[in-house]
Amino acid sequence: MKIKEGFVLRSICGQNVVSGEGSANVNFSSLVSLNDSAAYLFKEVQGREFTEDTLVDLLLETYDVDRETAARDVAALCAQWKEIGIAE
Repeated sequence: MKIKEGFVLRSICGQNVVSGEGSANVNFSSLVSLNDSAAYLFKEVQGREFTEDTLVDLLLETYDVDRETAARDVAALCAQWKEIGIAE
């Protein structure tokens, strides 16, 4: 999996927001708000290939969470990213 090129994470009024930039994302007309942990994962994997296990490992390194909870949350996050078109 990979974050599609042209999507950037910004902090707007204290909120983590992903927006599409450039001609490749001209049809992406929305902003996606991410909580702090999702923004952390986005930053860590932007520009490189990753798997759900990669994201789970990142959560385990940074947050006090068990593997099962992290895996469940990562699966939901990846499904959302694919559904809205920021990851492939």
